[in-house]
Parts: sequence; structure tokens; C-alpha cells
Amino acid sequence: MFEKTSNVVLKRSCTVLTLSAIMMLSGCSQPPKLEKIAGYAEGTTYHVSYWSKDEVSPSKVKAQFDTALAAIDKEYSTYRNDSYISKFNKSTSTEWQPASKDFIYMVSLAQSINKASHGCYDPTVQPLYKLWGFQGETLNVPTAAQITKIRDDMGIDKIEIDPEHLRIRKTIPQLQLDLSSMGEGYAISRLSQILESDGVENYLVEFGGDMKIKGHKPMGEKWRVAIEQPVALKDGIRPYQIVTINDENGVSLNTSGTYHHNFKDGKKDYSHILDPRTGAPITHDLVSASVFGTNPVEGDAWATTMLCLGPDEGKAVANEESLPVYYIQDVNDAFKNSKSNALIHDKNITLSQQK
Repeated sequence: MFEKTSNVVLKRSCTVLTLSAIMMLSGCSQPPKLEKIAGYAEGTTYHVSYWSKDEVSPSKVKAQFDTALAAIDKEYSTYRNDSYISKFNKSTSTEWQPASKDFIYMVSLAQSINKASHGCYDPTVQPLYKLWGFQGETLNVPTAAQITKIRDDMGIDKIEIDPEHLRIRKTIPQLQLDLSSMGEGYAISRLSQILESDGVENYLVEFGGDMKIKGHKPMGEKWRVAIEQPVALKDGIRPYQIVTINDENGVSLNTSGTYHHNFKDGKKDYSHILDPRTGAPITHDLVSASVFGTNPVEGDAWATTMLCLGPDEGKAVANEESLPVYYIQDVNDAFKNSKSNALIHDKNITLSQQK
């Protein structure tokens, strides 16, 4: 996904004014500059565009970003042994352990979405990915007995939280937790908070393809972004649906797709999206789900959930939860798109098909 920009050069001219008007005005003012910051974190890239009437130094903002992203990595990365979550996973203790307010919030949110999705969202599913070989280069199709054994050590409901005393505990020793399905949304939330704490109210924060957009562009134009075409391309991405942001109070957009990662075993393709309820890859034809909202953390989790649920069950759950969701299915090698009820009536955005 990317911000759709224009190559049109904007020109402004001063008109002839009366003497009194000239005394009142110092001349034509230039629009604020659109600042851009880019970087690499959490195994992906991020791009931020912002502007403010009062100068906000990009170097200052970038330094704040770096500090925040380093802290996120230290707490949530499963790829470093010294992170909080890695230590939690290695421990077989079922005693209470201290946890940050944000960590507890994310576990609580995961439990809520797990319940609403009838178990389809579960961030303790990581051991299944290892079993299937999705973390390496070789697919391994496990037996039913192997899947059952792994699933016995899973379940986000097997974590207890104590928000009042900022602590959590697992009720089974071998439980493994991976919050990466919320990671990009959480990073977006933190970077957005930094911008707003610096007085920035107009920005587009994109992290790993997900984003939050607030305000408008310097000349008053609405932000426009795109949902990418659900096809893995060697030459990058192509827009499939253009999204115009109407609500200036802040709109989040999180997209998950099945088309970037899969394995082939003989003539059969296996999606990298696993259903925790079966322990096996999904088999439906939903290839992309985009969730709109105001909370990028929640949207990130729900986008993953929609890919697990599929078009029919996913739409039913989205309607129950009043979630604005855009679906793309691959039906006989042709794309078919549809919307949840909440998205059909959503005035915060305008969707237009890319031709």
C-alpha cells in the first residue's frame, strides 16, 4: 500500500492589492512543507509523511522514532533472546510475572478477539508454524497426532492477566506467545503518538503496509492511499482499490493477505495462514482482508483474523462486531470484492476501483 501522490506542480501568485490591503499583508505565504521520514524496523520498512504549521524537526522526530522502535523490539521481538516476550516463552513457570501496561493491553485484546472470532485468532499458534515448516524453506505436512500434541500447549485463554498489579501468568508451562500479528499496528500507534505529542495533527504513518492517516495534506487535499492488488509481484505492488480519507480525526487501515507466502507440496498449495481451531492451513478463497477503524493495533489483529475466518464466516463476525472490512477473493483466477455492512455505510472513507 502506498500514498497516492500527484506530480502536478502547484503555483501561487500574488494579486494586485489596494494600498490598505498591502499594508495588512506581508505577501503570499507558502504552504507548510510535507516532511518525510523512512526507516527499517521489526523486519520491515516504514514511511511517515507529516506537516505542521509550527516547525517540527524531522531529525528530532526520527530520533524519537528510533528510541520507541528499539523499546518495542526489546519487549516484543521473538527473534532476540533478551526480549521480554522471549524470556516469557522460555520460562516454564506458572507464577505471576510483571508486565507493562501495553503488553497486558495487547494480551487482553487478543483474548477478546479470540472469543469474538470463535477461536480463529490466537497468538499462541506459533508452534504450529514451526511444525508445518513455515519458518524455514521446507514445508512439512504433519500428522494429525503431531497437530493434536502441539494444540494441547496452545490457547490465549491459558494466560491470566492482572491489570491492577501489572502482571501476567501462563497456566500451562509450555505456552508460547507471539504478538507479531499486532506488531505493525502497535508500532503505528506508538509513532502516531509521538507525532501528536510533538504537536503534529496531519500525518500518514505507514508501517509494513498498514497505516494510520490523520488530518489532510498541506494544501488542504485529502489523503489518498491504496489497497494493493493481491498478487505477489517481482516488480513491487500495484494498487487495486483507491481509498480517500474523509475523516480528519484519524483512520487506520490494516491489510492481511495470503498471497505473499505459501508452499506447494506436489500439486497442492498450502497457505501460510493457519486456523488454530484445526491446526491446518486455511482452504477458502479469501486472499486479502482490509480492516478500517481508528485503532491500528485492533485493526491489525482483526485483519489476520479475517483471513483465518474466510469470506463467509468472516463477514458474519464483522457484521456482529460492526467492523468495516473490505474483502478480496480469488474465484477461478478472477478477483471478487465485497464489503461488510459497516463498510458499506462508512462515510469516513471513499473507495474507488483502480482501473
